[in-house]
Amino acid sequence: MSVNVNLTPYLEAMVRQKVQSGRYSSVSEVVREALRLMDAQDACQASKNRPLQQEIRAGLESGAAEPWDVEEFKKSAKARRQTSKQGG
Repeated sequence: MSVNVNLTPYLEAMVRQKVQSGRYSSVSEVVREALRLMDAQDACQASKNRPLQQEIRAGLESGAAEPWDVEEFKKSAKARRQTSKQGG
């Protein structure tokens, strides 16, 4: 398959430098490696996002939110903290 790609002068210089360094034998090899790295990065990002997406889905499926009293929440947290201090 043949694909033409237009690069900015900066990217073109970077690709040429990679080939001139001897690490890559052609521009195509540099582009293939860049695409493999992009694919690996996308897969890594997707695996990091998967747990968050599952938590969001679980939250949405858990039903409507219920109202809560911030003052009651504070009192409850303070009571739990006092209990843990007394026990430890």
